[in-house]
Amino acid sequence: MGAHFTTLLPGYAELHCLSNFTFLRGASSPESLVAQAAALGYHALAITDECSLAGIVRAHLEAKKSDLKLLIGSELRLDPTDQPAYRIVLLAQHREGYGNLCEVITRGRMQAVKGQYLLRPHEVVVDDCLAILIPNIDVTPEDLATQLAWLTQHFANRCWVAISRLHRAQDNLRLQMIQTLAQTHHIPCVAVGQVQMHKRSRKALHDVLTAIRLRQTVAQCGYELASNAEQHLRTRLRLSNLYEPALLLQTICIAEHCHFSLDELRYEYPEEVVPQGYTAAQYLHEQTWQGAAKRYPAGIPENVSVQIKHELDLIAELGYETYFLTVYDLVRFAVSRQILCQGRGSAANSAVCYCLGITAVNPANGNALFERFISRERNEPPDIDVDFEHQRREEVIQYLYQKYGRQRAALTGVVTSYRPRSVLRDTGRALGIDAQIIDQVAKSHRWWDGKQNLIHRLVDAGLDAEAAVTQQWAELAQALMGFPRHLSQHPGGFVLARGLLSRLVPIENAAMPQRSVVQWDKDDLDAVGLLKVDILALGMLTVIRRSLEWVAWRRKLPHFSLQDIADDDVPTYDMICAADTVGVFQIESRAQMSMLPRLRPRQFYDLVIEVAIVRPGPIQGGMVHPYLRRRQGLEAITYPSRAVRAVLERTLGVPIFQEQVMKIAMTAAGFTAGQADELRRSMAAWRRKGGIDQFRRKLIEGLLNNGYTAEFAETIFKQIEGFGEYGFPESHAASFALLAYVSAWLKCHEPEAFLASLLNSQPMGFYGASQLIQDARRHGVRLLPVDVQTSDWECTLEILTDEPKRSPQTVPDAANITPNRSEQAPGDPARVPRDNAATRTRPTVRLGLNQILGLPAAAAQLLLDARQAGPFLDTQDLGRRADLNQAVLQQLALAGALNTLSGHRRQAAWHAAASVANKGLLREAEPSEDEQPLLLPPTEAHDLVTDYQRLGFTLGRHPLALLRQTLTRLRFAPATTLAQLPQGRFARACGLVTMRQRPQTAKGVIFVTIEDETGSVNLIVRAELAVRQRRELLQAHLLAAIGTWQNLQGTQHLLVGRLEDHSSLLATIGAEQTL
Repeated sequence: MGAHFTTLLPGYAELHCLSNFTFLRGASSPESLVAQAAALGYHALAITDECSLAGIVRAHLEAKKSDLKLLIGSELRLDPTDQPAYRIVLLAQHREGYGNLCEVITRGRMQAVKGQYLLRPHEVVVDDCLAILIPNIDVTPEDLATQLAWLTQHFANRCWVAISRLHRAQDNLRLQMIQTLAQTHHIPCVAVGQVQMHKRSRKALHDVLTAIRLRQTVAQCGYELASNAEQHLRTRLRLSNLYEPALLLQTICIAEHCHFSLDELRYEYPEEVVPQGYTAAQYLHEQTWQGAAKRYPAGIPENVSVQIKHELDLIAELGYETYFLTVYDLVRFAVSRQILCQGRGSAANSAVCYCLGITAVNPANGNALFERFISRERNEPPDIDVDFEHQRREEVIQYLYQKYGRQRAALTGVVTSYRPRSVLRDTGRALGIDAQIIDQVAKSHRWWDGKQNLIHRLVDAGLDAEAAVTQQWAELAQALMGFPRHLSQHPGGFVLARGLLSRLVPIENAAMPQRSVVQWDKDDLDAVGLLKVDILALGMLTVIRRSLEWVAWRRKLPHFSLQDIADDDVPTYDMICAADTVGVFQIESRAQMSMLPRLRPRQFYDLVIEVAIVRPGPIQGGMVHPYLRRRQGLEAITYPSRAVRAVLERTLGVPIFQEQVMKIAMTAAGFTAGQADELRRSMAAWRRKGGIDQFRRKLIEGLLNNGYTAEFAETIFKQIEGFGEYGFPESHAASFALLAYVSAWLKCHEPEAFLASLLNSQPMGFYGASQLIQDARRHGVRLLPVDVQTSDWECTLEILTDEPKRSPQTVPDAANITPNRSEQAPGDPARVPRDNAATRTRPTVRLGLNQILGLPAAAAQLLLDARQAGPFLDTQDLGRRADLNQAVLQQLALAGALNTLSGHRRQAAWHAAASVANKGLLREAEPSEDEQPLLLPPTEAHDLVTDYQRLGFTLGRHPLALLRQTLTRLRFAPATTLAQLPQGRFARACGLVTMRQRPQTAKGVIFVTIEDETGSVNLIVRAELAVRQRRELLQAHLLAAIGTWQNLQGTQHLLVGRLEDHSSLLATIGAEQTL
């Protein structure tokens, strides 16, 4: 009876629907809207976000699941010069119309700053699109007549006027006027819902979004709020009671005129990368084999030759030659500009990528599995990630824009979504919550706090848990969590096209100048098969390139490269095994440093495993402890078969890498390479999307049929599920391990160059300048303060002889390298031991002006330009010659950069106040030297506090050195003393908090690192204690921990039983020192 009744209802297609990709207007996701439309039995649904197609791919994928016809369109606000703005909806009929719609959106967005658009009526007149006029609620008959005349002229026989019954004031009179004028102009009317939410229950959230958009409270918005909840997807029964049948019928008529689907999009690769006279296949073959000859001068190994042929055949079969040549072109450009770069990810499984110089992972040394990178079954473009120096990546980006133009090249979009703190702030302001309470709640919230914890945070801020406003704030914050907030740019994903990219996807201006971004993110691009090249920024590449140049300078070598570093350096591996890896790439985190003394890497492949094993996948899959026990000889290494042994022997029978799981599926369970890749992809997505169960039965049955035990089969599947929490492919781990080793070698043998490079490349990594400097000083690195007489903008190296000679500057080349004056034999640069004559004269790190917090780069450049004429005589001479204002001079004075001119900070600050060049009548009225006061120098404590305020670190004593007497009275031991304690001893530690971490795999445990004047102490705070002492844990700057000392296999930490906040002691620094 119900189904029969439904068929009697008139059909309906919603033609005007905004999703939450019309930021701060739409209150429902595209997926929710499509699912609800399908559930209501709609004939079709048009997603028509305002001047945007950002959510259309998500809607397309959901519509395919729901078997609902999806129409693609956009709401556009037109701004004529002679009348008020009005809105129309354009709907794409065919592929050509879709391209025209994309270009209209692109035109509007590119004519305005990021987040806005501007369109005149003549700019939206395109073919193959249907137009629906959306009359304003306050439109006058005169203005409406003008709009209808324009519509008739430019969209004859393909235009409609929207009739929206939303129970607003004077609806009947207004709609009657609209229908009368439409009939006069011979334009049909159509029922339109102006939908902005999938269910009426979203009205409260819709009101909050309106308030956020208007930057007011909900109470202040007044008539700007929707008067009711009618702008949702209404039932067909309700629609049939509201609209005349003819108006509903027109919705079906329009839907039947629109035939375009995103499945029709076809991508074409750019052609510029193929030289004239070659086909793409010919050129790729030629460059690959030429590269192979260079990579293997002694002859190409047979297994590599077979692999290259296999890859080239598969690339040709799938038509991906131009893709590889596009990335090859980028890498060649970077090499020509001496920009360090390296491919990573699954691309490192490719012998072709290795031969083309895209990756540095030798396929002859590993278990390369090309199907991890490309497979027939997946039939989608491969994904090559290339890292470039983060401070020079812009050169590569601009090269792409110059080569392809901004109509054919753009960055991938990234949808910036609401996160807990921004949600709490925006919803709190919208509800009119006191600003201090909002700030307190937002600052106390952490990413792991769920809804229940959110209520606790509100109660902690003084709100009543049962009060309506408290419950409403929590509920609305939860509802808004994850909503798209605005469109930003991907860190480096580039989309390139042979023709106009703006006919495939709309393009808009990015926030950064000279950049543009498509409206789709990487998942959208993958779904429709558009090429994306990842041009990523990696700070460690910058650090390495700068360090290598300084190594060449110090050792008096014309050049020093990665190839000059020995791959078996014993001191480097000793340092790594001791977890002395602050600042070292990838193995500097708390978890990695805890693993290093247990795993004890002694060769490169050990580092590959180290990089990969401390990841959520292996941890959740239970691979870590079995591997460590086998490596330490505590557990026998067994294999269920020779086939499995061939796959797992290098990792002692424990699958650690994704490629190994794929190979086990192939060799032991009968999977094809493509099926194994589908299994791998399901690993990465199963927690979000499910779908791994379909492989479970096939995998287990395959293993059982081939003679493996049920226990082994279940163990393998459990490990596969672990990779759903993120696991590394071996190729990716190998790429990162190479950089980890190089950076460790630099820290071991060239610590000054490494520190200076790290400081010049900040921010990056886990550690700030203060921790890096403290660590370097503990290793004997000498540092000199910022000084206007000698410092450059960046940190430099100096050899302390009669006359300072500094290292090369920002981007040095061979012509700029100034040799030092020390007498030393360069020797073999790769194998110079730490006590060799070539390393006895260590350089000193001179801090640069860039270390002064807030100092404008332009002011620093004025200073450096003025210094070209010679040293400054005094602060007055500096101010006059460099034309610096008083604020800049005060910054320099308080940072200690004027001490060589004035003696100390206080005197420098006085001189700075009096040294700004006088002009006009008072030019000669400068104070004489006799009139200048003699100020007492600041205390050590004052200098220390000012250092942290102006630099963020100090070259003086550590703050806790000044508190040591007090800490000793409180029975807190320094880090060096704790390091000598045996396992299980009661311990008390106190230090400045430098890091807090709560890994998702840690089950609520929080890891904290505190630092005193002798070193660092690692704390483990259990989940129960973290909840009970949340305030001390998250708010203390000087944190004390009392608990049990753990000292096992070189791994040391304090298992905390109680926390104390001693931050108040920081205010007493200096009180106990003898002056």
